[in-house]
Amino acid sequence: MRSFFASSLLGLSLIAAPLGAQEIVTTPIDQIPLDELIGQLTTVPNEEEEELLTTVTEAVTLQVASATSGELRVLDKLTGYVTDLTLGTGETASLGFLTVTMTDCRYPVDNPSGDAFTALLVRDTREATPLFSGWMLASSPALNAMDHPRYDVWALRCITS
Repeated sequence: MRSFFASSLLGLSLIAAPLGAQEIVTTPIDQIPLDELIGQLTTVPNEEEEELLTTVTEAVTLQVASATSGELRVLDKLTGYVTDLTLGTGETASLGFLTVTMTDCRYPVDNPSGDAFTALLVRDTREATPLFSGWMLASSPALNAMDHPRYDVWALRCITS
């Protein structure tokens, strides 16, 4: 690995040398003082920005209601094929070796189209343990995402009518 890195640096210097007297200087990160690194990463807000910064110390509650069905999206990363599933509470759909069961779909009472919270159970029929079991949020799919090399599953919305 080191010889490949050294040869690539040699190649870079041979190409860069005819263009002008350019010199590339690198400093290993372990030779830079820690306080200098922290100083580069730390930002101090302006006085105007301090008014906009708030800290929440209390739990935020949201009134939710359960829907009879919900909509999910499944992506097959291997083929690039996207499938939208409409499942009722307790229903299961199969896509190849993947089975998706929606156990609940909840939505905010104040804004039914604003978000969806779906409880899902995702299984590979060839395995004993579930791939995913928990809640997915439509507004934040990465918050509690399913980790699978081939499939991605997202909650889209609850169907309220």
